[in-house]
Amino acid sequence: MSQSEQPSSVKGKPTIFHEGYIYTVERTTKTKSIFRCKNRDCKARCYTNLSMDALLLLPTSHCHAPQPDSVPAIQLKNEIKAHAAITDGSTSTIIHSALRTYPLSDAGQHPKNEPLMLMIQRQRTTETVDADGRLPDKLRKTYRDEGFILHEDKKLIIFTKKTNLTILKQNKHWFADGTFKVCPDDYYQLFTLHAMMTNAITPLVYGLLIGKSAEDYNLFFEKVFKQDNFQPDSNMTDFETGTIKSVKDLLPNILHKGCLIHFSQTAFRLNVKQLIALAFAPLDQIITGFDLICDQFDDDADDLLEHFEKTCIDEPKISGNGHDEDSSKPRYQDEESLLSKIGLAYYSTGQLIRPNSTGSIFKKYGS
Repeated sequence: MSQSEQPSSVKGKPTIFHEGYIYTVERTTKTKSIFRCKNRDCKARCYTNLSMDALLLLPTSHCHAPQPDSVPAIQLKNEIKAHAAITDGSTSTIIHSALRTYPLSDAGQHPKNEPLMLMIQRQRTTETVDADGRLPDKLRKTYRDEGFILHEDKKLIIFTKKTNLTILKQNKHWFADGTFKVCPDDYYQLFTLHAMMTNAITPLVYGLLIGKSAEDYNLFFEKVFKQDNFQPDSNMTDFETGTIKSVKDLLPNILHKGCLIHFSQTAFRLNVKQLIALAFAPLDQIITGFDLICDQFDDDADDLLEHFEKTCIDEPKISGNGHDEDSSKPRYQDEESLLSKIGLAYYSTGQLIRPNSTGSIFKKYGS
Protein backbone atom coordinates (compact mmCIF):
# COMPACT_ATOMS: atom_id res chain seq x y z
CA MET A 1 0.00 0.00 0.00
CA SER A 2 1.63 3.27 -1.14
CA GLN A 3 1.74 6.32 1.07
CA SER A 4 0.28 9.64 -0.02
CA GLU A 5 1.43 12.99 1.26
CA GLN A 6 -0.56 14.46 4.13
CA PRO A 7 -4.00 15.53 2.93
CA SER A 8 -4.74 19.21 2.68
CA SER A 9 -7.58 21.28 1.33
CA VAL A 10 -8.33 23.32 -1.79
CA LYS A 11 -11.52 25.40 -1.73
CA GLY A 12 -12.83 23.32 1.15
CA LYS A 13 -12.20 19.96 -0.52
CA PRO A 14 -9.75 17.38 0.89
CA THR A 15 -6.64 17.23 -1.26
CA ILE A 16 -3.64 14.88 -1.50
CA PHE A 17 -0.30 15.23 -3.26
CA HIS A 18 1.47 12.29 -4.87
CA GLU A 19 4.60 12.39 -7.04
CA GLY A 20 4.03 16.02 -8.03
CA TYR A 21 0.35 15.59 -8.91
CA ILE A 22 -2.51 17.17 -6.99
CA TYR A 23 -5.77 15.30 -6.37
CA THR A 24 -9.05 16.52 -4.91
CA VAL A 25 -11.69 14.23 -3.42
CA GLU A 26 -14.46 13.22 -5.80
CA ARG A 27 -16.54 10.98 -3.57
CA THR A 28 -16.29 8.64 -0.61
CA THR A 29 -17.68 5.12 -0.21
CA LYS A 30 -17.90 2.89 2.85
CA THR A 31 -14.43 1.50 2.24
CA LYS A 32 -12.43 4.09 0.32
CA SER A 33 -12.09 7.68 -0.86
CA ILE A 34 -11.85 8.37 -4.58
CA PHE A 35 -9.74 11.31 -5.76
CA ARG A 36 -9.41 12.83 -9.20
CA CYS A 37 -6.70 14.99 -10.71
CA LYS A 38 -7.06 18.68 -9.93
CA ASN A 39 -6.64 19.37 -13.63
CA ARG A 40 -10.20 18.89 -14.84
CA ASP A 41 -8.99 18.05 -18.36
CA CYS A 42 -7.23 15.01 -16.94
CA LYS A 43 -9.15 11.82 -16.12
CA ALA A 44 -6.57 10.37 -13.72
CA ARG A 45 -7.95 8.89 -10.48
CA CYS A 46 -6.52 7.45 -7.29
CA TYR A 47 -8.03 5.61 -4.33
CA THR A 48 -7.16 5.95 -0.66
CA ASN A 49 -8.35 4.51 2.61
CA LEU A 50 -10.96 6.47 4.56
CA SER A 51 -8.31 8.27 6.58
CA MET A 52 -6.77 9.43 3.29
CA ASP A 53 -3.21 8.66 4.39
CA ALA A 54 -2.47 5.68 2.13
CA LEU A 55 -3.14 4.75 -1.49
CA LEU A 56 -5.06 1.54 -2.09
CA LEU A 57 -4.17 1.54 -5.80
CA LEU A 58 -1.59 3.44 -7.80
CA PRO A 59 -3.04 6.40 -9.69
CA THR A 60 -4.06 5.96 -13.28
CA SER A 61 -2.02 7.77 -15.96
CA HIS A 62 -2.16 11.53 -16.45
CA CYS A 63 -2.35 13.51 -19.68
CA HIS A 64 0.03 16.20 -18.43
CA ALA A 65 3.30 16.62 -16.58
CA PRO A 66 3.44 16.77 -12.78
CA GLN A 67 3.47 20.19 -11.06
CA PRO A 68 5.47 19.73 -7.88
CA ASP A 69 6.17 23.47 -7.58
CA SER A 70 2.41 24.13 -7.11
CA VAL A 71 2.28 22.15 -3.87
CA PRO A 72 4.04 24.71 -1.62
CA ALA A 73 1.67 27.45 -2.81
CA ILE A 74 -1.35 25.36 -1.84
CA GLN A 75 0.18 24.48 1.50
CA LEU A 76 0.91 28.17 2.09
CA LYS A 77 -2.73 29.08 1.47
CA ASN A 78 -3.93 26.33 3.81
CA GLU A 79 -1.58 27.49 6.55
CA ILE A 80 -2.78 31.08 6.19
CA LYS A 81 -6.43 30.00 6.28
CA ALA A 82 -5.91 27.95 9.43
CA HIS A 83 -4.07 30.81 11.14
CA ALA A 84 -6.70 33.38 10.15
CA ALA A 85 -9.53 31.27 11.56
CA ILE A 86 -8.08 31.07 15.08
CA THR A 87 -6.28 34.41 15.56
CA ASP A 88 -7.13 38.11 15.47
CA GLY A 89 -3.77 39.08 13.98
CA SER A 90 -3.58 41.54 11.10
CA THR A 91 -3.54 40.18 7.57
CA SER A 92 0.03 41.35 6.98
CA THR A 93 1.23 39.65 10.17
CA ILE A 94 -0.38 36.33 9.20
CA ILE A 95 1.05 36.44 5.68
CA HIS A 96 4.57 37.34 6.83
CA SER A 97 4.52 34.60 9.44
CA ALA A 98 3.53 31.96 6.87
CA LEU A 99 6.11 33.12 4.33
CA ARG A 100 8.99 32.44 6.70
CA THR A 101 8.89 28.74 5.85
CA TYR A 102 8.05 29.13 2.14
CA PRO A 103 10.86 27.59 0.02
CA LEU A 104 12.82 30.08 -2.08
CA SER A 105 13.08 27.52 -4.87
CA ASP A 106 9.31 27.85 -5.42
CA ALA A 107 9.20 31.64 -5.37
CA GLY A 108 7.88 31.64 -8.94
CA GLN A 109 4.62 30.04 -7.75
CA HIS A 110 4.23 32.36 -4.77
CA PRO A 111 0.67 33.80 -4.69
CA LYS A 112 0.29 37.58 -4.79
CA ASN A 113 -0.43 39.36 -1.51
CA GLU A 114 -3.78 40.83 -2.61
CA PRO A 115 -5.52 37.44 -3.11
CA LEU A 116 -4.03 36.20 0.17
CA MET A 117 -5.40 39.21 2.04
CA LEU A 118 -8.87 38.68 0.56
CA MET A 119 -8.68 35.01 1.49
CA ILE A 120 -7.95 35.94 5.11
CA GLN A 121 -10.89 38.32 5.23
CA ARG A 122 -13.23 35.65 3.85
CA GLN A 123 -11.89 33.08 6.29
CA ARG A 124 -12.61 35.21 9.34
CA THR A 125 -15.86 34.13 10.89
CA THR A 126 -18.67 36.66 10.58
CA GLU A 127 -20.40 37.60 13.79
CA THR A 128 -24.15 37.08 13.38
CA VAL A 129 -27.06 38.57 15.28
CA ASP A 130 -29.03 36.44 17.70
CA ALA A 131 -32.66 35.34 17.35
CA ASP A 132 -33.87 38.74 18.56
CA GLY A 133 -31.74 40.60 16.01
CA ARG A 134 -29.27 41.80 18.66
CA LEU A 135 -25.54 41.96 18.17
CA PRO A 136 -23.51 39.17 19.81
CA ASP A 137 -22.01 39.76 23.24
CA LYS A 138 -18.53 39.96 21.74
CA LEU A 139 -19.48 43.18 19.93
CA ARG A 140 -21.37 44.74 22.83
CA LYS A 141 -18.34 45.41 25.01
CA THR A 142 -14.85 46.86 24.60
CA TYR A 143 -11.69 44.88 25.25
CA ARG A 144 -11.75 46.40 28.75
CA ASP A 145 -15.19 44.90 29.30
CA GLU A 146 -16.99 48.25 29.14
CA GLY A 147 -20.44 48.53 27.63
CA PHE A 148 -20.23 49.84 24.08
CA ILE A 149 -23.85 49.88 22.89
CA LEU A 150 -25.79 53.09 23.55
CA HIS A 151 -28.80 52.27 21.35
CA GLU A 152 -29.77 49.39 19.10
CA ASP A 153 -32.69 48.77 16.78
CA LYS A 154 -33.29 48.12 13.08
CA LYS A 155 -33.03 51.82 12.21
CA LEU A 156 -30.01 52.81 14.24
CA ILE A 157 -27.13 51.39 16.25
CA ILE A 158 -24.97 53.72 18.33
CA PHE A 159 -21.61 52.62 19.71
CA THR A 160 -19.91 54.54 22.51
CA LYS A 161 -18.99 54.27 26.18
CA LYS A 162 -19.51 56.49 29.20
CA THR A 163 -15.95 57.80 29.12
CA ASN A 164 -16.40 58.94 25.53
CA LEU A 165 -19.61 60.79 26.39
CA THR A 166 -17.85 62.53 29.28
CA ILE A 167 -15.09 63.71 26.95
CA LEU A 168 -17.68 64.83 24.42
CA LYS A 169 -19.47 66.92 27.06
CA GLN A 170 -16.24 68.55 28.18
CA ASN A 171 -15.41 69.62 24.63
CA LYS A 172 -17.18 72.69 23.28
CA HIS A 173 -16.20 72.14 19.65
CA TRP A 174 -17.56 69.06 17.91
CA PHE A 175 -16.90 67.55 14.53
CA ALA A 176 -19.24 65.20 12.65
CA ASP A 177 -18.75 63.17 9.51
CA GLY A 178 -20.25 60.22 7.69
CA THR A 179 -18.78 57.55 5.44
CA PHE A 180 -20.72 55.36 3.07
CA LYS A 181 -17.88 53.03 2.03
CA VAL A 182 -17.17 51.31 5.35
CA CYS A 183 -20.56 50.18 6.54
CA PRO A 184 -22.41 46.85 7.04
CA ASP A 185 -24.82 45.89 4.27
CA ASP A 186 -27.90 46.34 6.48
CA TYR A 187 -27.13 50.03 7.01
CA TYR A 188 -26.48 53.00 4.75
CA GLN A 189 -23.65 54.87 6.45
CA LEU A 190 -21.37 55.09 9.45
CA PHE A 191 -21.84 58.49 11.12
CA THR A 192 -19.38 59.66 13.78
CA LEU A 193 -19.06 62.44 16.35
CA HIS A 194 -15.55 63.69 17.11
CA ALA A 195 -13.86 65.99 19.62
CA MET A 196 -10.36 67.30 20.20
CA MET A 197 -8.15 65.11 22.39
CA THR A 198 -4.43 65.80 22.94
CA ASN A 199 -4.23 67.94 19.80
CA ALA A 200 -5.97 65.32 17.67
CA ILE A 201 -9.56 65.05 16.49
CA THR A 202 -10.78 61.71 17.84
CA PRO A 203 -14.02 59.83 17.07
CA LEU A 204 -16.08 59.27 20.23
CA VAL A 205 -19.55 58.20 19.09
CA TYR A 206 -20.29 55.87 16.16
CA GLY A 207 -23.69 55.47 14.56
CA LEU A 208 -24.92 53.04 11.91
CA LEU A 209 -27.74 54.85 10.06
CA ILE A 210 -30.16 53.46 7.48
CA GLY A 211 -30.17 56.69 5.43
CA LYS A 212 -28.96 60.27 5.19
CA SER A 213 -32.15 62.25 5.67
CA ALA A 214 -32.65 64.85 8.40
CA GLU A 215 -34.86 62.34 10.24
CA ASP A 216 -32.01 59.81 10.35
CA TYR A 217 -29.61 62.37 11.82
CA ASN A 218 -32.28 63.66 14.23
CA LEU A 219 -32.74 60.17 15.64
CA PHE A 220 -28.99 59.82 16.13
CA PHE A 221 -28.55 63.15 17.91
CA GLU A 222 -31.68 62.68 20.06
CA LYS A 223 -30.40 59.37 21.41
CA VAL A 224 -27.04 60.95 22.24
CA PHE A 225 -28.53 64.07 23.84
CA LYS A 226 -30.65 61.95 26.18
CA GLN A 227 -27.50 60.77 27.92
CA ASP A 228 -26.43 64.14 29.32
CA ASN A 229 -26.83 67.92 29.11
CA PHE A 230 -24.53 68.57 26.17
CA GLN A 231 -23.87 72.22 25.36
CA PRO A 232 -21.33 72.53 22.54
CA ASP A 233 -20.42 75.94 21.16
CA SER A 234 -19.80 74.80 17.60
CA ASN A 235 -20.16 71.79 15.32
CA MET A 236 -18.31 71.30 12.06
CA THR A 237 -19.87 68.95 9.48
CA ASP A 238 -19.69 68.19 5.79
CA PHE A 239 -22.23 69.64 3.38
CA GLU A 240 -24.84 66.87 3.51
CA THR A 241 -28.23 68.61 3.45
CA GLY A 242 -29.69 66.28 6.07
CA THR A 243 -26.83 66.89 8.50
CA ILE A 244 -27.08 70.66 8.18
CA LYS A 245 -30.84 70.69 8.76
CA SER A 246 -30.60 68.37 11.75
CA VAL A 247 -27.90 70.42 13.46
CA LYS A 248 -29.86 73.65 12.93
CA ASP A 249 -33.06 72.09 14.30
CA LEU A 250 -31.58 70.37 17.36
CA LEU A 251 -28.73 72.77 18.13
CA PRO A 252 -30.11 76.14 17.04
CA ASN A 253 -27.91 78.22 19.33
CA ILE A 254 -24.51 76.89 18.35
CA LEU A 255 -22.17 77.98 15.57
CA HIS A 256 -22.42 75.55 12.68
CA LYS A 257 -19.38 75.38 10.41
CA GLY A 258 -18.83 73.56 7.15
CA CYS A 259 -15.62 71.67 6.48
CA LEU A 260 -13.47 73.49 3.89
CA ILE A 261 -12.23 70.22 2.40
CA HIS A 262 -15.76 68.90 1.93
CA PHE A 263 -16.84 72.26 0.52
CA SER A 264 -13.99 72.22 -2.00
CA GLN A 265 -14.80 68.67 -3.04
CA THR A 266 -18.49 69.47 -3.41
CA ALA A 267 -17.87 72.63 -5.40
CA PHE A 268 -15.35 70.87 -7.61
CA ARG A 269 -17.75 68.00 -8.34
CA LEU A 270 -20.56 70.40 -9.18
CA ASN A 271 -18.35 72.41 -11.51
CA VAL A 272 -17.06 69.30 -13.26
CA LYS A 273 -20.64 68.16 -13.79
CA GLN A 274 -21.36 71.52 -15.37
CA LEU A 275 -18.52 70.95 -17.81
CA ILE A 276 -20.09 67.63 -18.78
CA ALA A 277 -23.44 69.38 -19.20
CA LEU A 278 -21.96 71.49 -22.00
CA ALA A 279 -22.71 68.53 -24.25
CA PHE A 280 -26.40 69.43 -23.97
CA ALA A 281 -25.97 73.16 -24.69
CA PRO A 282 -26.82 74.64 -28.11
CA LEU A 283 -23.72 74.94 -30.27
CA ASP A 284 -23.75 78.71 -30.35
CA GLN A 285 -23.82 78.87 -26.53
CA ILE A 286 -21.09 76.34 -25.68
CA ILE A 287 -18.28 78.92 -25.64
CA THR A 288 -20.23 81.33 -23.45
CA GLY A 289 -21.24 78.50 -21.11
CA PHE A 290 -17.65 77.31 -20.84
CA ASP A 291 -16.47 80.81 -19.92
CA LEU A 292 -19.11 81.09 -17.20
CA ILE A 293 -18.14 77.73 -15.72
CA CYS A 294 -14.44 78.62 -15.76
CA ASP A 295 -15.15 81.63 -13.55
CA GLN A 296 -16.46 79.27 -10.83
CA PHE A 297 -13.24 77.24 -10.58
CA ASP A 298 -10.24 78.33 -8.54
CA ASP A 299 -6.69 78.51 -9.83
CA ASP A 300 -5.93 74.91 -8.84
CA ALA A 301 -8.18 73.71 -11.65
CA ASP A 302 -6.29 75.49 -14.44
CA ASP A 303 -4.76 72.27 -15.72
CA LEU A 304 -8.17 70.61 -15.94
CA LEU A 305 -9.75 73.57 -17.72
CA GLU A 306 -6.86 73.88 -20.14
CA HIS A 307 -7.09 70.20 -20.97
CA PHE A 308 -10.86 70.37 -21.43
CA GLU A 309 -10.63 73.47 -23.61
CA LYS A 310 -7.85 72.04 -25.74
CA THR A 311 -9.60 68.68 -26.14
CA CYS A 312 -13.23 69.72 -26.49
CA ILE A 313 -13.28 73.40 -27.36
CA ASP A 314 -10.07 73.16 -29.40
CA GLU A 315 -8.73 76.67 -28.87
CA PRO A 316 -6.86 77.54 -25.64
CA LYS A 317 -7.19 80.90 -23.97
CA ILE A 318 -4.79 83.52 -25.27
CA SER A 319 -3.82 85.23 -22.00
CA GLY A 320 -5.16 86.04 -18.57
CA ASN A 321 -8.89 85.61 -18.20
CA GLY A 322 -9.75 86.78 -21.72
CA HIS A 323 -10.10 85.16 -25.11
CA ASP A 324 -9.99 86.61 -28.60
CA GLU A 325 -11.26 90.15 -28.87
CA ASP A 326 -13.90 88.95 -31.29
CA SER A 327 -15.73 86.78 -28.76
CA SER A 328 -18.68 86.36 -31.10
CA LYS A 329 -16.55 84.31 -33.46
CA PRO A 330 -16.84 80.60 -32.63
CA ARG A 331 -13.60 79.09 -31.42
CA TYR A 332 -14.56 75.80 -32.97
CA GLN A 333 -15.81 75.76 -36.52
CA ASP A 334 -16.32 72.04 -37.01
CA GLU A 335 -19.62 71.26 -35.29
CA GLU A 336 -19.32 67.56 -36.03
CA SER A 337 -15.95 67.16 -34.29
CA LEU A 338 -17.00 69.26 -31.31
CA LEU A 339 -19.98 67.07 -30.47
CA SER A 340 -18.05 63.89 -31.19
CA LYS A 341 -15.23 64.92 -28.88
CA ILE A 342 -17.60 65.79 -26.06
CA GLY A 343 -19.14 62.38 -26.58
CA LEU A 344 -22.80 63.18 -25.89
CA ALA A 345 -25.37 65.14 -27.84
CA TYR A 346 -28.96 65.97 -27.34
CA TYR A 347 -29.98 66.62 -30.89
CA SER A 348 -33.26 67.77 -32.41
CA THR A 349 -34.75 64.30 -32.08
CA GLY A 350 -34.84 64.74 -28.29
CA GLN A 351 -32.84 61.52 -27.88
CA LEU A 352 -29.63 61.04 -25.95
CA ILE A 353 -27.00 59.96 -28.46
CA ARG A 354 -23.83 58.13 -27.49
CA PRO A 355 -21.66 58.07 -30.63
CA ASN A 356 -19.37 55.09 -31.09
CA SER A 357 -17.06 56.91 -33.48
CA THR A 358 -16.23 60.42 -34.66
CA GLY A 359 -18.91 61.88 -36.86
CA SER A 360 -21.54 59.25 -36.09
CA ILE A 361 -23.98 61.85 -34.76
CA PHE A 362 -24.22 63.91 -37.92
CA LYS A 363 -24.10 60.91 -40.19
CA LYS A 364 -27.22 59.60 -38.50
CA TYR A 365 -29.08 62.72 -37.42
CA GLY A 366 -27.50 65.57 -39.38
CA SER A 367 -29.59 67.81 -41.53
